[in-house]
Amino acid sequence: MTNFCPVLWPEEPTPEHFKNCSECGLNEHGSRMIWGEGNPEAPIMVVLDNPGAREDREGNPIVCGTRQTLQEAVNHVGLIKEDVYVTYILKRKPVRAYDKERTRQICMIHLKEQLQFKQPALIVCLGNIAVQSFFQNPEADVKALRGKMYRVQGFQTAVGYHPLAVRRRPNMRKLFVEDWMFVAKQYQN
Repeated sequence: MTNFCPVLWPEEPTPEHFKNCSECGLNEHGSRMIWGEGNPEAPIMVVLDNPGAREDREGNPIVCGTRQTLQEAVNHVGLIKEDVYVTYILKRKPVRAYDKERTRQICMIHLKEQLQFKQPALIVCLGNIAVQSFFQNPEADVKALRGKMYRVQGFQTAVGYHPLAVRRRPNMRKLFVEDWMFVAKQYQN
């Protein structure tokens, strides 16, 4: 995964009726709501735990390390940006302590609405938080679940390591690419 130039995937606007949502309390963290990015009509929906940095300190848009690593893997396995839509369990980036379990349960309501509206062909949950939330199983573990397809909440679902884990532990890059090769193979079948 070399010689790759990350790009800003277009951000999908948050639906009006959710823009000022305060139910989970993350609105008090001062971060804006991020509904998703990439192709809203994509057949592959990637679910991450929460949005990463969107802008640098001066307010200029950036591609954070998580998104860069994800884009590299997608590109490496022959998928294109039009194939992928990225969304989150939490639609706002937490910036301090919060009631994680309660907040995730509340925010899953938004994700379920997205799923019903978008009807993706394949969902890819990246990282234990996304997997545990989506599978509704606090014991779910990426290491044990990766490399297989599951039917979760009515959708074909694959599991993979979180891009940030790969950035922190470069020895996991091979496994991350394997996860995405599995996803590409499932998508192409």
